[in-house]
Amino acid sequence: MRGFALTVVGALAASTFAFAEPMHAPHYGSVVINGARLHFMEQGHGPTVILVHGGLGDYTYWQGQIPALAERYHVIAYSRRYDFPNDNPPIAGYSAVVDSEDLAALIRQLHLGPVYVVGHSYGALTALFLARRHPDLLRAAVLAEAPAMSLLPSLHDKREQGRAMYADVQERLVGPVKAAFAVGDTERGVAAFIDYVFASPHAWSDFSLKDKAETIRDAHEWDVMIPSGELFPEITSAQVHEIRTPVLLMSGGQSYPFLAMIDNELAYLLPHNRRIIYADAGHQMWLKHPEECRKDAEAFFAENGGPAGE
Repeated sequence: MRGFALTVVGALAASTFAFAEPMHAPHYGSVVINGARLHFMEQGHGPTVILVHGGLGDYTYWQGQIPALAERYHVIAYSRRYDFPNDNPPIAGYSAVVDSEDLAALIRQLHLGPVYVVGHSYGALTALFLARRHPDLLRAAVLAEAPAMSLLPSLHDKREQGRAMYADVQERLVGPVKAAFAVGDTERGVAAFIDYVFASPHAWSDFSLKDKAETIRDAHEWDVMIPSGELFPEITSAQVHEIRTPVLLMSGGQSYPFLAMIDNELAYLLPHNRRIIYADAGHQMWLKHPEECRKDAEAFFAENGGPAGE
């Protein structure tokens, strides 16, 4: 298994986008948003659901989910601006905030909104910022363990524990990753990240050569982000509390401790949320329980104006 956002890799053709009615068969295309070309796959008719992958991943993460969702929805899975197969010039200040602005522009340019959004990991952080900055574009959001690290120092019930965890993340994860990427050592930076989140000094070395190659390929966003951007941009407790978008929080009962703390805080702060904990799953609950996660998401969509499921 790979790290924070395991990618199901496939060699996918990407064509120039020409917007038309969504088709029953999968369609691959691209669109220029905010000066960046974003590749995507889409399928189905109905209300739009946009799937947002996590870090060290790309749009192929969602391949197994799209056909079933497309039975009742127009589904779009896109790759964030520096992930496969995108090839965009670097910009200063890149972060999940930029990704949220890309997503907002994509929704507006393609006349899709308001939409349902499902975000996993860094994609969930992207969706959280979208809900904060562009609530008019959202019907509802499913957030699977957003790494909103800035919430840790101010947990409502475990402030001392949260501050200690935040300091640990900065010292043993963010610091080593930044140091490695600052000197162009992508593999060392990715290894530091993987070893930390798996709580094992041998996690990266245990990866197969194929998994290592695929993970490093999808680490290009960090090549751009870490030298001049922000890996975990700030969102405050007050800003989260102001979000009125209905949110379904998906958590893995066996996931990384800092993400459990963050999800507990999101559940406390978000005014309109429901939480599902998949007791035997880790961070990859969408891969551990793909059908269950999809059905839970569709049931939540149906509660918020979407078509009824099975």
